[in-house]
Amino acid sequence: MESEKVKEKIISLSELKMKTMKEIKVNELTDNLFEAISKEWMLVTAGTKDKFNTMTASWGGTGFLWNRPVAFIFIRPERYTFEFIEQNDYLTLSFLGEAHKDVHKVCGSKSGRDIDKVKETGLLPLFTENGGITFEQSRLTFECKKLYADMIDPENFIDKNTIDKWYGGAHGGFHKMYVVEIVKVLVK
Repeated sequence: MESEKVKEKIISLSELKMKTMKEIKVNELTDNLFEAISKEWMLVTAGTKDKFNTMTASWGGTGFLWNRPVAFIFIRPERYTFEFIEQNDYLTLSFLGEAHKDVHKVCGSKSGRDIDKVKETGLLPLFTENGGITFEQSRLTFECKKLYADMIDPENFIDKNTIDKWYGGAHGGFHKMYVVEIVKVLVK
């Protein structure tokens, strides 16, 4: 019972900290998302307040599809975060800025099955109204709802050299691609 009260206080504190971020419209974004995704990187996070995981990603993009602002991301099924994405309708893409490369290194090389990434990195989780998870350190967060998912099929590669360069061995298996609607944009 006591731990539930503590948990409630932590959640309330997180919701209070969420007020330090403001919502903007997608068309108000000024970021170069090519640079942000490929060089700054992002955290892909899914789950619930009680149990979630986050991972570093540097492959993906944004655009306009099905008359909606969307992002697309690629997650290998062997990644722990994959389970959380599969089980939840929402996920977040959080951009922490260049100053937090150390966080990305941990979240991109260690598994949440083996370590507590939040504890290891000092990330401070914030929870959105839709149940999404972002972090106090985030300068920009996209809260996203899954729209479409499909496994990358080796038969569909036109440039077959891509398979040898990015799949198998130490690289891992083929990604699952998710197209997600950007339902909320939060900025510091």
